[in-house]
This record gives sequence, C-alpha cells and structure tokens, in this order.
Amino acid sequence: MKSFRDRNRDNRPRQPAKASSVQARPGEARPEHRQEAKPAPRVLARREGSLPAERLPLILEVAPNANYALLDSGAGEKLEQYGPYRIVRPEGQAIWQRALPAKEWERVDAIFTGDTDEEGIGRWRFPKVPLGETWPMKHDGIDYLGRFTSFRHVGVFPEQASHWDHMAGLIASAKRPVKVLNLFGYTGLASLVAARAGAEVTHVDASKKAIGWARENQEMAGLAEKPIRWIVEDAMKFAEREERRGSRYDIVLFDPPAYGRGPKGEVWQLFEDLPGLTDLCRSILTPKPLAVVLTAYSIRASFFAIHALMRDTFAGMGGTVESGELIIREKSAGRALSTSLFSRWVA
Repeated sequence: MKSFRDRNRDNRPRQPAKASSVQARPGEARPEHRQEAKPAPRVLARREGSLPAERLPLILEVAPNANYALLDSGAGEKLEQYGPYRIVRPEGQAIWQRALPAKEWERVDAIFTGDTDEEGIGRWRFPKVPLGETWPMKHDGIDYLGRFTSFRHVGVFPEQASHWDHMAGLIASAKRPVKVLNLFGYTGLASLVAARAGAEVTHVDASKKAIGWARENQEMAGLAEKPIRWIVEDAMKFAEREERRGSRYDIVLFDPPAYGRGPKGEVWQLFEDLPGLTDLCRSILTPKPLAVVLTAYSIRASFFAIHALMRDTFAGMGGTVESGELIIREKSAGRALSTSLFSRWVA
C-alpha cells in the first residue's frame, strides 16, 4: 500500500514514477501529471528537552500461522503460503541455500517471473491452472483480498502484523476515543485493525487504485460501518494541511518509500524528506498521544539512523523509542528473514 527501493533488499514495488510522492504502491501505471516544483523544505530546529528512553535492538517476529507462512527460502527466492496458495517470489536477502527439496518448490500455484527491473512489469506464471486476479485471505479474523499484482506483491506485508497487534493493544487499553492516521496506507489492513479495535481512522495513500482495493477490503471484512476516511493524497501535503487545520491524532503510522512520486508528480527522497515528515508527525499529535510508528523498507542505512532521528524528534515528550527490524520466521529451517527496519515512539 503501500517505489524505488534498494534492489538487494526490496520486497516492495520498484517503480520510480509511480503514484506516490510519499508512497509508491504496486499495480499502478505511471502518472501522466506534469511534475510540480518541489516546495521549500520544512525548516527544522533541534527539539529541546531530554531524549526519550530507548529500547534496541528490538526484533519483532511473525511466525507461521494458518493464514500465512514463509515455508522456505534460499537462492534468491522465497516459498510462501498465502491462504490456499503456495507462491514463489524473488527475495534478494535469501543468500543461503534452500532447506526443502526441489519437489516442494515445484508444487506451487503461482511463481512471479519476468522483468523485475525498476521500470519493468513482471508476470505471474501458474504451473497448475490459471488463477483469478484475487482470492480471499484472512488476518486475525479480518477478511481481505489477496491479489496478484504486476509488481510481485499480493496486497499484504505479513511482517507488519507485529505493529498491528501492538497498535490494537494501545487502542483497547486507552479506554477513550482514539484517532489514528495511517500514511501510505496501501490496501488498508492496518486501518481495518485499528477501526476494529475502536479507533477513528484516517487512511491516506497517493494511489487511487490502492484506495479502491482498501475499500473492497473494508466491505469484505464486514467493517463498512466503522469510521474510516479514505483519502487519495500525497502524504506530506496531507500532513502539512492537517497541521495548519489543527487536526490531531493519537497514533500516526507512516511507511514511506526510499523514492517515489505523488499524484501530481511530487518527488520524495527518503533521506532528504524523512526528517521533515517525522517532525510533521510529531506536530499533529494530540496532547495525550499514544504512539508514532515508522517503518522503512530497503534503505541503505542501519536502524540506528532512524532510531536517532526519532529520539531527536520526540525530545521533551518522554516515552520510549523502540527500534530494530521486522522479521518473518521460516517454517522449514527456522531461519529469520529480515524484511524492514522500524522505529516507534511510544508514550
């Protein structure tokens, strides 16, 4: 839901001209809008006050379950179970050897193949029978649609479940109305988890197609009556507008790409623009906020870099900054596949 990422680590879309100034999501054609001039950067000053406490490294792990499992990995690929389907996809970090025999890798329903360069469109091959574009999936009782996209993604990033569970716990324990802002919301699972837990949710994604898919998921999950605002917008512009309006949120989730373009050609560069967006996320928090969660996929940096940024940004607010990696535990040999870096401030 969520782009142009380091091809050695990327398990996300690779498309430099996709709809997403602060987000690039799978399955979208290149926007034809004329590129707008980039606005002046946000003026930043180091925050006064003590730095938040810190907890690191924190490794958040997703184990195999009935709805999703990393069955095996190696030789630059991963074998996964998504609901009823066994799927093979590229995985640059799987530099070890496969644990399962070849016959297990051959007994699959879909294989992503073809051109996977930044500008290319890949293809799915179905060794058994041709499959439809979508199929039913489930996460913790929430129904949603998996989808074979031309960018090798299927509409969900299972490693994010650790953040979703943590967020749902914060919402439930708050014992008061909670407002959640989900930037780069993609196909909406985080938003659905938050809404089911009782929050009022604002979901922002620059991809019109991703928002449509997210709305489908809301209907499929039986959560159509839950208060979710679906907004097609550039994440930075939306956050700036919310700051001017005085709109405030208790929890902010943001998952920016390394590089992307927005619906009007806005350009996003992670290392240039992340400090400003992080600062904005602090500025639109309520007086009694709960958390801000940053996930960074496939960037040429250590989690220590975003950890230091988050601690500096949230100086004077108390709480704790927890940083580390999201991993998926493999079923075959028990190896851990790292998928992304994260840092979260928790009040």
